[in-house]
Amino acid sequence: MADHSREIEKALFEASLNLTDQGLRAAFLAQSCGANIALRDRLDRLLANSALADEFFDLPPPPIDELLPAVPSANTSFAIAGTSDSPDCDPPEDPLIRIGRYQLIKRIGEGGCGVVYLAEQQEPVKRRVALKIIRLGMDTERVIARFELERQALALMNHPHVAQVLDAGATETGRPYFVMELVEGSRITDYCDELRLSTHARIKLFIKVCGAIQHAHQKGVLHRDIKPSNVLIATQADTASVPKVIDFGIAKAITGLPSTEATFIDGEQFIGTPAYMSPEQAESGRIDVDTRADIYSLGALLYELLTGRPPFDSKILLDSGLENLRRTLRETDPPRPSRLLRSLDPGTLERLAFRHQSEPEALIKTLKRDLDWIVVRALEKDRSRRYVTVNALALDLSRFLRDEPVDARPPARSYRLRKLVRRNRVVFAATAAVALALLAGLGTSTVLFLREREALRQQTLLRRQAETTEQLTRAAFLTREGGFEAAARVLDAVPRPFAQPSFDGVIAFRAVGDWLAAQRRWAEAAERFKVALEIGRLDTWGPVTIDHQSYGVAMLLAGNEAGYTTFRRDAVGRFNPANNSDAVARVLQTCLLRPLDVGLREQLLPLGARTEFWFSSLNPRLATGWAVIPVSLWRYRMGDYAEARKIAMSGFDAVDNQSARIATLRLILALCDHHEGRSASAAEHLVAARQSIVYAFEGDLSRGNNSRGYWHDWAFAQILLSEVEHALRPPS
Repeated sequence: MADHSREIEKALFEASLNLTDQGLRAAFLAQSCGANIALRDRLDRLLANSALADEFFDLPPPPIDELLPAVPSANTSFAIAGTSDSPDCDPPEDPLIRIGRYQLIKRIGEGGCGVVYLAEQQEPVKRRVALKIIRLGMDTERVIARFELERQALALMNHPHVAQVLDAGATETGRPYFVMELVEGSRITDYCDELRLSTHARIKLFIKVCGAIQHAHQKGVLHRDIKPSNVLIATQADTASVPKVIDFGIAKAITGLPSTEATFIDGEQFIGTPAYMSPEQAESGRIDVDTRADIYSLGALLYELLTGRPPFDSKILLDSGLENLRRTLRETDPPRPSRLLRSLDPGTLERLAFRHQSEPEALIKTLKRDLDWIVVRALEKDRSRRYVTVNALALDLSRFLRDEPVDARPPARSYRLRKLVRRNRVVFAATAAVALALLAGLGTSTVLFLREREALRQQTLLRRQAETTEQLTRAAFLTREGGFEAAARVLDAVPRPFAQPSFDGVIAFRAVGDWLAAQRRWAEAAERFKVALEIGRLDTWGPVTIDHQSYGVAMLLAGNEAGYTTFRRDAVGRFNPANNSDAVARVLQTCLLRPLDVGLREQLLPLGARTEFWFSSLNPRLATGWAVIPVSLWRYRMGDYAEARKIAMSGFDAVDNQSARIATLRLILALCDHHEGRSASAAEHLVAARQSIVYAFEGDLSRGNNSRGYWHDWAFAQILLSEVEHALRPPS
């Protein structure tokens, strides 16, 4: 009972904290607390302390021993963004307040546990940035854990429509902070209304936002607070409108975190914005929130872009109390967009149509049918009935723009026929008489038979897809709870091949593969990564290259040389046209684990050239990290030993003996020394690298991080070690 009461108290505090209007906050607390005077008193004290903490940077400077100098982070993990259109605040009274190399100028926004400041970076270049730091008084273990997750989440992001992270660190008192590009722009809804974008133009902009969220999902990250204020439109110099998704502050990294930590951070908290929140996200104690929660929020954002208002009013939801809020989200369906427009008074509808550059009746007609169905499917209460991926939602919107049949509505023949006629008016006008004659000639019994057979086929197909989706979701949930053996059994029972992409499927097969690899069960691990890649190929948003690296090294450690040969020839052909330079570099590195024949070397030339160009354009800090490995190994395989040595040395640290990166660079240097006749130096590098690798394999391979390396990084080094030992072995 005590835990339940504490959960309610925390939820009420967080909901109250988001209500900046004091009258609205007081009304909410009065209705929520009722006659519970003790609960109201505790909430009032918490809110008062929070208000004091907000004034931290507006007070005179603290004593010198309490100032907040930055401590460089040992791990390049990053997090969230600030915006330049947040409410303005007075600058700090002391203009000299600094955090590391950043001078704070003024506060421009705040979140549940952090405050965002406009700051000026002093070195190595001067520029204005957004800096977020945990609020004083909020640095409890629970909040710091959530903030650390925030930093780790955006470290995985590399997308033009996700705000770029620039730096991160921690103060002397251990309070984390991070730095992100300053996004100067408007909320997506305000931007569309101010420029009077048509419905089609709004959808095109929204599809770009879907690309950013899909990218996050492929990196194993949920946003969980998608709303207009977290999607900004930045206008660049060429007048192009660039959406930027910000504030992954409550994102849940669904890979790389043990279940106990995920529960500790999120398990009993009310996180998100009610008007855009999925029913399952609002439920108490839910720890299985997945990507479909973001799909719901995207549906709510699309609803507002089309109708001018969200599906539910946040004020009404909050005023109704927590239980009624949850019941509304769980049981009440918002009106379809076209039906909502029909219910508006003429003046409001006229103004809305004006902002869409349309007439009222024309706007309603545009939303009716296809867009209604798309929005309704994204906002389904039962998440199994929503779109499977964000990609599927974006594809349906693209079909609408091309006047093609959308998947969101029942695939009736009459509906598809209307779409076909609309796209081919001339052809159908010429053949209408023939078509009518053929249709009239069909017997009633034949029509009924065909309909029944098609209905049975569709029913069987949908049942199989639903069962497969349920099994994959269950397996993904089991892996997040640490039940890898049970998840493996579930995955073994899933029928193959797969007919549609499944984010949960990729997550589940990848997690089981990682678990098997940590136990040195290489052949079984390779098989799981192979299936993860097969599912990933069904998704047109691009591959997750970490699965390629894991698959390649697992096959080689299992002794499957023939499979590796086939794998890398397939990977070369698949990634030659890819646009993501980081992905190309990772695949190139995996393909270089064995010497190259002449044919494969020619095929790899475009990947090698693009990787070297990407490497040369990196800032100096990143150019001395993991990016050194594929470039130096590529030059070695091409026979340019001097250049390979030079590049490897640029990222080498002779003191670091606990990093897979340094062990791998030692092996590359050993190979270069061997070919250039420096036998003593080659042997020294070999001995040091072997010692690090043996130590790593004697320990727990499931433990890893960006700095030390993960199991597949150590496996890569282990495979390269065998080549170096063979090369340096004295002739018998």
